Amino acid sequence: MKHKLSELKRSDIFTHVTNLTYLPKWGVLLIDLLLALIAYLISYLISYNLAGLHISSGVLPVWMQAAIVIVLQACSFWAFHTYSGILRFSTFVDATKVVFSVLTAGLLPAIINIIIRYTTGQSMLLNSVLYTYIFVCIVLLVCWRVTIKLSFEYMSHHGPGTRPVMIYGTKSAGLAIAKMLNSSMDSPYRPVGFIADADDNVKHELLGLKVYSKDDNIIRLLEAKEVHDIIVSPLKMKTITPAKDLAIFLDNDLRILTTPYFTDFREDAGEEMTKRIGSIESIKVEDLLERPEININTDNVRQVLSGKVVMVTGAAGSIGSEIVRQVSKYNPRLIVLAEIAESPLHDLSLDLNKDFPKQPYARVITDVRNYEMLREVFEEYHPQLIFHAAAYKHVPLMEEYPTQAILANVLGTRNVADLAVEYGAERFVMISTDKAVNPTNVMGASKRIAEIYVQSLFRKLSAQSGATNADKPVTKFITTRFGNVLGSNGSVVPFFKKQIAAGGPVTVTHPDIIRYFMTIPEASSLVLEASTLGNGGEIFCFDMGNPVKIADLARNMIRLAGYRPGKDIKIVYTGLRPGEKLYEELLNQKEHTLPTANEKIMVANVRENDYDKMAVLIDELIQSAQKGLTFPSVKLMKQIVPEYKSRNSIYEQLDK
Repeated sequence: MKHKLSELKRSDIFTHVTNLTYLPKWGVLLIDLLLALIAYLISYLISYNLAGLHISSGVLPVWMQAAIVIVLQACSFWAFHTYSGILRFSTFVDATKVVFSVLTAGLLPAIINIIIRYTTGQSMLLNSVLYTYIFVCIVLLVCWRVTIKLSFEYMSHHGPGTRPVMIYGTKSAGLAIAKMLNSSMDSPYRPVGFIADADDNVKHELLGLKVYSKDDNIIRLLEAKEVHDIIVSPLKMKTITPAKDLAIFLDNDLRILTTPYFTDFREDAGEEMTKRIGSIESIKVEDLLERPEININTDNVRQVLSGKVVMVTGAAGSIGSEIVRQVSKYNPRLIVLAEIAESPLHDLSLDLNKDFPKQPYARVITDVRNYEMLREVFEEYHPQLIFHAAAYKHVPLMEEYPTQAILANVLGTRNVADLAVEYGAERFVMISTDKAVNPTNVMGASKRIAEIYVQSLFRKLSAQSGATNADKPVTKFITTRFGNVLGSNGSVVPFFKKQIAAGGPVTVTHPDIIRYFMTIPEASSLVLEASTLGNGGEIFCFDMGNPVKIADLARNMIRLAGYRPGKDIKIVYTGLRPGEKLYEELLNQKEHTLPTANEKIMVANVRENDYDKMAVLIDELIQSAQKGLTFPSVKLMKQIVPEYKSRNSIYEQLDK
């Protein structure tokens, strides 16, 4: 019998009921007046039976007495707007309006009665009927609203298409989500209980829903209730370690959902609740990565950037565009957007004009590999701060085209650095990578050579300035190193998303490969602060948190998409790509770090290189690359960076 009732609830018999929008105001008013008339007649009959009143008692006939009360009641309904709300969203406020409207319509004729009786000795209406009417009418009107509200809630939450969910957390944010789910007729989710952890207030019931402990039995309970989704409030996400605390759900292929932030919960905000419920979505993979919270000293950043001409190379790239957006918040005099890619620069310009309409920008199509073209930009704008983000970054491609990596990453950096010195820029901040540490590929080696150039150049300039007692300040060259950036162009996360959307398989190069991850805004904010900390010549390394196994990342992304890894979507291991290593390092073995004012930023104490010697080798390297000499160019890279040992690459023969 229970099974048949469940099938009946899931059928489409009642679908048309839940698909109703709402009664028009005049419809609600007519039904209320009809109930008021019924309430008056019931009251009259009650008074007749209890007090022995004759049906014609009073000055006026019964029908006229009823008409007077109903007309007064209609005016009272209009005055209190009891008909203006949507019944299925009825709240305590609506019930209060009903009570006051009925009291007004019932007590007003009672007062008139007292006046008439005092002057004439007779009653126009019967007070006992009026008092009984107030009680009966309130009961009928409130019950009718409650019935509609409960009926819609039951039909919407037990009809076809609703998914039972559990809410993780029993504090205010979790309770607010449960209230919104129960109040929204358009919600696809039906809360069936709360899950409490050690930090929660464990009670037997909350809002009529049972509270369960997160123990070994919770998975069996969820299976019994056919729950496949767990909702976690954004506030709860900040108090837990998602990768650890939600592991029991993820490991059992349950989908973790969350809502946007909201600061208050108003039961009468039906439309707003519907919007928020519609925004419930899977948590992001970033939430599962154990990364330190990033805080920067915005006062220092504002002092350095405010009122300055700031130039960003590679401005339309993943990191470059975010640096531009963050710099825009600190009121620079002008931001020069230097980019070779036309369409991305155009798209970025449209976004910036919308988000920062008062900030001046200069869009420049230029190539950092072209010295003369770049000189024109410096001549026109004289940038005071330069964020050099233009680079080639894809390891397998650069392994195929090493000369292009040298021209973009080494020659491009040298051009921008030399012009920064010539035009008296205050600071030059270079965006590097963890792949520059003990490089095993061309891309990492090219970035390491760029680091060597700007560091040795700064030391050369500082030495010359000190020797000549020059008053002209030396350009401060600062390098920042960090690992993989989540969501950047060509990174693993959007690649996995495409593979999952296509139904798989998800390809991972090796089951044991690990990487450090950071979000684009986090990395960019640390780059800004590092630019204020540096005195020149430093390489800043960022605290990237714990390394992440790429295979685990793939499994979690599949789970977050609502699929089962290995069953719905398979993971295929394709083998390490040319130049790829199992793990990345942020520091060379011969290097050590020193703390800075920001505990998430460390300065690497690296070995020094002689500029004159390095300049000759780098010039030879660039000339070789310009001639398209692949193997000779890579051989020169290994001479400049002795720790560069190729791996899984055709250039391994050069290491012998």
